[in-house]
Amino acid sequence: MAIKINKKIKGYSVQKPEDKAKEAAPAAAPVARAEPDSNIIQMHEKVERPDVLVGSTYKIKSPLVEHAMYVTINDIVLNPGTEHELRRPFEVFINSKNMDHFQWIVALTRIMSAVFRKGGDVTFLVDEMKAVFDPRGGYFKAGGVYMPSIVAEIGSVVEEHLKSIGMIVDPELGEEQKRLIAEKRAAYEARAKGKSKAGPEPGSNESVAVTGEGTSFPPSATMCSKCNTKATVIMDGCATCLNCGYSKCG
Repeated sequence: MAIKINKKIKGYSVQKPEDKAKEAAPAAAPVARAEPDSNIIQMHEKVERPDVLVGSTYKIKSPLVEHAMYVTINDIVLNPGTEHELRRPFEVFINSKNMDHFQWIVALTRIMSAVFRKGGDVTFLVDEMKAVFDPRGGYFKAGGVYMPSIVAEIGSVVEEHLKSIGMIVDPELGEEQKRLIAEKRAAYEARAKGKSKAGPEPGSNESVAVTGEGTSFPPSATMCSKCNTKATVIMDGCATCLNCGYSKCG
């Protein structure tokens, strides 16, 4: 087809097939970058269970039951070997020799497993389970942490597991708060040593020695309303927690 040119020709160039490919490349580039994202697998109910799952087992020894409970949470690894690799809970089992709670344990684990497979934010289970209390009363587990019920301790185990796989991020104490807790603990230990040298006060049989090491707390400590740990002591007329640093005096 002939094209008539009415204007003066100022310049010209020969277009090659390679030039056409270069012009089309920028338009196709964004599509090529977005294509891998479409292959990212997110957790949903249609994800099939693989033959092998990675799991962890936690032991619960409550004074409310005779035998210990063993909570096993199995995780599925999504997008393995890529930068989008995720580890998400897939199923949970609870095993115990105690058959008194068999029915509700089976029901609880099946519901929890169904929620895990559904995907999305499953961390709400932790808050719901930790809010369950036993009308007969709770108990203190090792470390002085108060548990209002067995279900609450199972929720605490789930929380610990979700933290280990990165679904729950536990805010760390700041350097200033850590220093304050260390100072309070050192001051309390120094005061306790001073009292032990001077002898117990008349009519007082309470021990003021700090038991254990590391995360142990005085036997006279009371429960902290913030972290639910039996670590609150009276210092300078003010209740102060030696675990999280919370103080009613600010």
